[in-house]
Amino acid sequence: MIDNAKSLFDIPSDICYLNCAAQSPMLKSAKTAGDSGLAIKSNPWTLDPGFWDDRSGELRSLLAQMIAAQRNDIALIPSTAYGVATAAKNLQLDRGQDIVLLEGQFPSNVIAWEQKAHACGGDLNIVARPVDYDWTPHVLEAISEKTAIVTLPPCHWTDGSKIDLVAVGERCRDKGAALVIDATQAIGAMTIDVKAIQPDFLICSSYKWLLSPVGSAFLYAAPKWQAGEAIEYNKFNCDDLDPSSGMHLPKSGALRFDMGGRNNFILLSMALESAKQVSKWGADEVQKTLRPLTDLVADMAQERGWAVPVGDKRVGHIIGISFPNQKIEDLAKKLATENVFISERGAGIRVSPYLYNSEDDIKQLFLALERFVGV
Repeated sequence: MIDNAKSLFDIPSDICYLNCAAQSPMLKSAKTAGDSGLAIKSNPWTLDPGFWDDRSGELRSLLAQMIAAQRNDIALIPSTAYGVATAAKNLQLDRGQDIVLLEGQFPSNVIAWEQKAHACGGDLNIVARPVDYDWTPHVLEAISEKTAIVTLPPCHWTDGSKIDLVAVGERCRDKGAALVIDATQAIGAMTIDVKAIQPDFLICSSYKWLLSPVGSAFLYAAPKWQAGEAIEYNKFNCDDLDPSSGMHLPKSGALRFDMGGRNNFILLSMALESAKQVSKWGADEVQKTLRPLTDLVADMAQERGWAVPVGDKRVGHIIGISFPNQKIEDLAKKLATENVFISERGAGIRVSPYLYNSEDDIKQLFLALERFVGV
């Protein structure tokens, strides 16, 4: 269990922030790192020529370690949508084949697939939200000989209900389907092992559980896709001129998928500092520390007759609460007047604590809820 880390963040004592799945607060040390990047921009003659390669290489190594990958399996990109577009560009979909995804899946992992299905004459096979929150058997049933691509998260972003990606990966290999993972709501807060899951591509935006600024994300490409086509070609993902052809050649490994803006020393410095701290804590320990807080949310919600995913049907760092036969308008805004911050997602609210939270924050949440929600 990790000791409460609120002192590492700039969070006032009267703020109850339970919304890390939307936007993490910044570490104080990451802000300091960003300030150092700003100082370089202010005085660019102080820039060490090796800065970009050294810092990006160190960040790439840390991110690879988090998912049991190799350094050259990782590309540095700006967003989940960029990574999903890269996967969609490289994976084949024939007329009459389908793409499996979840009902209400996050749009960054939907829109590119809608466009690909439309362009190729394929179909979207959308798995309906299960009443009991147990996605896995329905996802496995949806994957058939017609399936070309399965594109999923480790948990549903609205309520934390979990998908067994190891089982899904096995099913995909059995049916010859490619597997794409949007792990934005997982990496940094729970164990993700690409050796066990064996995805073709895995994408993660870093501004949630990796505590990084917006504009920082990464892409894992399985070795068999590391000769694929990038969204763009630029100074950072290509080598020098090939003497025989006179052309720039893409770099080897997943580095060929790096974004053109990789030389942002402000974002790069902040993302690296945050990754160092998250790596030091360890995703498994973060999960073990947060699980008791969401378990407390589950217990207190059920005592009031509210619906939540329970037990092994959800992850330990996100939990959704729905209020049967009730829809409270602007509930998040109302809670914010009490200095309690959550997100409205799906049919209810999403609670996503982090290492700066305590049991007192959960109790404060429920005191505020009781003012606005009938029991």
